[in-house]
Amino acid sequence: MADPRVDIKEDEIFELSPELLNTLLKDHTLSTDTEQVNIFWATDNYADRGEGYQYGDQIKIEAITGTNGNIIVPRAVKSRAQQQQRSREMAEVFTPSWICNKQNNLVDNAWFGREGVFNTEIDNPDGTHSWIVNSEPVVFPDGKTWCDYVNENRLEITCGEAPYLVSRYDTVTGEPIPVKRRIGMLDRKLRIVSENTTTSGEWLKAAQAAYMSIYGFEWQGDNIVLAREALLYTFLDYYRAKFDKDPQLKSLQYIAYIISWNIWQMDGLIGVIPNSCHSVRTTVQSLFDTEETIQECEGCRLNNIRKHNGIYCQIKDWKEDKILEFVSLIKKQ
Repeated sequence: MADPRVDIKEDEIFELSPELLNTLLKDHTLSTDTEQVNIFWATDNYADRGEGYQYGDQIKIEAITGTNGNIIVPRAVKSRAQQQQRSREMAEVFTPSWICNKQNNLVDNAWFGREGVFNTEIDNPDGTHSWIVNSEPVVFPDGKTWCDYVNENRLEITCGEAPYLVSRYDTVTGEPIPVKRRIGMLDRKLRIVSENTTTSGEWLKAAQAAYMSIYGFEWQGDNIVLAREALLYTFLDYYRAKFDKDPQLKSLQYIAYIISWNIWQMDGLIGVIPNSCHSVRTTVQSLFDTEETIQECEGCRLNNIRKHNGIYCQIKDWKEDKILEFVSLIKKQ
């Protein structure tokens, strides 16, 4: 059974700051300067709860706190039946941490030009897998600095609960992972930040840069909530491990703002808000008759990612301080 500590309670975030939880629910693509639009459920798993929980309903604070609290839980905490249902409907399968570690190590092996930078993988005789942490401060290759590593952009596609980005717990077993043993791409950046900074101000500035360089997208709204919460609490975990105290609320709020941009809701195959493509009905009046035609979304019909009539998702380029459509980053064939 999964350890109950892995489930971050929305009520806990709300009690800390309602605005903090509000930020974690925001969809920046759909929101305007005068109106916030939240990510939506994009799953029928909660529909039997009634109004506010249907597939297309926005995830509101009141739907996940108070008497309605504790309904969004990690996959490891869900029942076997719920896990199987989500696997059938959305091909949702979460990767064990040892595999995330192995694949993240491959990325770092290429970047550093050597193996075993953060840990050494272990294949145990009983068929299980683990790793031994390299506890020595990380040494950087010639021509590269720790800031270069922190600022290097990383993206987890179809991220689910974001196990490749942060590893507060094993998404399969539900066992918590201590800070010193974590293997996510953001975990590694924050380890580097902690090894190379002294004051809280230095740490916060570098940690913000680390968060600005980490991205992930996902279809289902509840997974986005889980991923965003995991990234927020990872910030808390590393700050506490470094300074043995909590950060100020304003620091948490800014990290939540970065997270709300960098973990976003998208149909990854076509680059738009899920289910936003639509058919267009056209009526043409002639002298003797009225003709009605229905035109399918051109992008869907032609399988052309640049011609959809859905709402293309926006992300933020923090280095250039500008908003752009995610599909603009995809090279034309």
